[in-house]
Amino acid sequence: QVQLVESGGGLVQAGGSLRLSCAASGSVLGISHMAWYRQAPGKQRELVALISSRSSTNYADSVKGRFTISRDNAKNTVFLQMNSLKPEDTAVYYCNAEIFPSGAAWRDRSLEVWGQGTLVTVSS
Repeated sequence: QVQLVESGGGLVQAGGSLRLSCAASGSVLGISHMAWYRQAPGKQRELVALISSRSSTNYADSVKGRFTISRDNAKNTVFLQMNSLKPEDTAVYYCNAEIFPSGAAWRDRSLEVWGQGTLVTVSS
């Protein structure tokens, strides 16, 4: 079993900060990229930030300079530090990762895994 569990969402005032965490658990041999997506009401899911296995990062233009993605490989965890939050940041945030499960049956194949999402609400 391999899964991602997000935490840290909640209600915050505009201008405030939140830190999201996402931990991978189960039979994890290794993790390639990890990313955060979000889906706002009435909108498609979009990439917010991505961090590679070598810790290079990518950000959506809308969050660049405000959000920071990081990872702790020893803990199989990715974080999203969100500062200067705006009402338009309101969305369900989903963790995503390319995971290499352990076990002979998996060999070198990877599995794209999604968390169930955590709600972030930013009030004006």
